Amino acid sequence: MKLTSEGILKKQDWIPSGIQLPSYSAVQAAEEGKAHPVWVHFGIGNIFRVFLGGIADDLLACGALKAGITAVETFDFDIVDRIYRPYDNLILSVILHEDGREDRKVLGSVSEALHGVSSFPQDWDRLRAVFASPSLQMVSFTITEKGYALYDTAGGLSALVQEDFRNGPVSPKHAMCIVTAMLLERFKAGAAPIALVSMDNCSQNGRLLREAVLTVAEAWLEAGYVSKDFLSYLQDEHLVAFPWTMIDKITPRPSLDVARRLKESGVEDMDPVLTSRRTYIAPFVNAEGPQYLVIEDSFPNGRPALEKGRGVYLTDRDTVNRAERMKVTACLNPIHTALGPCGVVLGYDLFSDEMQDPDMLLLANRVGYLEGLPVAQNPGILSPKAFLDECMQHRFPNPYLGDTCLRLCTDASQGLGVRFGVTIRSYMEKDGNASCLRGIPLAIACWLRYMMAVDDAGNPYELAPDPLNEEMCACLKSVRLGHPESVTDQLNSFLSNENILFVNLFEAGIADEIIRLFKKMLAGPGAVRATVHTEVTSW
Repeated sequence: MKLTSEGILKKQDWIPSGIQLPSYSAVQAAEEGKAHPVWVHFGIGNIFRVFLGGIADDLLACGALKAGITAVETFDFDIVDRIYRPYDNLILSVILHEDGREDRKVLGSVSEALHGVSSFPQDWDRLRAVFASPSLQMVSFTITEKGYALYDTAGGLSALVQEDFRNGPVSPKHAMCIVTAMLLERFKAGAAPIALVSMDNCSQNGRLLREAVLTVAEAWLEAGYVSKDFLSYLQDEHLVAFPWTMIDKITPRPSLDVARRLKESGVEDMDPVLTSRRTYIAPFVNAEGPQYLVIEDSFPNGRPALEKGRGVYLTDRDTVNRAERMKVTACLNPIHTALGPCGVVLGYDLFSDEMQDPDMLLLANRVGYLEGLPVAQNPGILSPKAFLDECMQHRFPNPYLGDTCLRLCTDASQGLGVRFGVTIRSYMEKDGNASCLRGIPLAIACWLRYMMAVDDAGNPYELAPDPLNEEMCACLKSVRLGHPESVTDQLNSFLSNENILFVNLFEAGIADEIIRLFKKMLAGPGAVRATVHTEVTSW
């Protein structure tokens, strides 16, 4: 069987594989999406494909949506060329349950995939036309925390953003500048309302997106590229809304075992690929079953019936904020960020295997139940305790999910502030300092030790992609394994950097503890294991 529009018409061939095909016409959904676009999405990797693509598939199947999604990529164009277009934008979803069952389904919810930069003129013109269309209701994003960043770690505008500010909206390269340029097209075409919906794991992601777009527009206004009326259009949330969201679905990198099983079932061309931007991606997406998407219901041009999709909650901003803080700062992401780097250093590949380690389980419990949960606000629609229990007892230990410790380290520096800094700040506000914390300082020390790219046995490994890899490697260059005394003041600038951590850890009263733990981990082979074991068993 071929995962193409023509291939899925041969329905009898697919029946033995147990793969469910769309109950609607994917071709018609694509045609409607091109003629009357409703939903655009930026950042078209795995979480988009399996979760948001799955929600749109639910809506198309029940008739609540007629048009497919316009998928836009601004960073890794190989994804468009190697994963979308050869497969007619179809997606093969594989849900991996903890009992070993697999739910396989072809999703036909993407109408077109576009390169979102002006160096692809045909796609750029198409994107401009989509944004000018009055039928467009929402633009969503899964571009990770770094996609919104206009500033570097020193607090200055990045070189790419400076270039876009100088050159204006004709040919921007940064995602936020591209989006602002497209909003300018919409403004010129009649200033129709629109909702811009960040679905990334960022604290108050809607505010972050809004501030980035307004910053770009203000810079272009100052340079004379846009009018004050355009800025006023963007500032009016009755016209351009930025709903806040919380999104949650663990989506590991494509599994070779899943690829093998699909090929054994007769599906052709299922091999994962590594793109030039080091994205590991495949025609299929494997993910867990549980999923949550909590969205502020603020859509000035209307919206699809998102609540008909599985796991979607439409609510108010305050509830979204509490749900996001529950998940991102207390119950899920902090545990990933605490254990992922440590797992790599200790030689674990799969996160589910690391979750069987008694020491790692104690660290996870400390970071989640004892340090995160007490300062997590209850969103009402979800119970923080029940959510954390589900993570710890069912989601994290799922041996079939195949989530890797190294994946959890990807862009980890960009999440340290929201995943640890927010909790640290909560304790500072409550107690005056955060010196009562034990798990979070150990987790930060483990991340620093991970950044040395040498495991606990002395073997080198390649770091996961992260914008701070080069900077942190330079910072730690003079630190030597087996020589704790080589640590002097190298970590001070990092531990006091509020742009990264959201808080000065010296002022929080835990920087010296992190340095102490980091130095202990340098004592020699096995020092990380010994340090972690000593600490977690002393709590």
